[in-house]
Amino acid sequence: MIPGSMSFGRHGSGKGRRLQRACGLVITDKRRETNMSSMATIGTRESVADALNGFSDENKSWLQLMMENPKSDDVLLDGLHLFLDRASESRFLNSLKLQKTGEWIGNTAPGRIQIRLMEAAKSSQHPAYQAFREGLVRSGGMERAYPKAPV
Repeated sequence: MIPGSMSFGRHGSGKGRRLQRACGLVITDKRRETNMSSMATIGTRESVADALNGFSDENKSWLQLMMENPKSDDVLLDGLHLFLDRASESRFLNSLKLQKTGEWIGNTAPGRIQIRLMEAAKSSQHPAYQAFREGLVRSGGMERAYPKAPV
């Protein structure tokens, strides 16, 4: 049985119950099921920082899914701050990885969080933050989100 879930009784046995267990779907009531799309985007700042650190294709798709949901913007930015803090405290500074991460986030993130991303990148003068900021600027995300007005 899934921890924190209710017993499915005779209605949830068999293949459906195995599928629910495999997907991590928790049913709170027989009439109401939890939406998988909202569960998939919920993360913690630690999971976002780990995803940015790992930066595999699977992590990128999960981060893109998080960026689509405006409710997860705060968690995403908290995770970004944690990622940059960890990078600044590490013994070895991988500036190329930080630049590529900044460039990917700048290209992928929607316009509504471009300013907040730039604020996070400018929040410290540490070389880790500078490398991330260089990638973010190189992506051109701010220019796409907020184009210059013709004068």
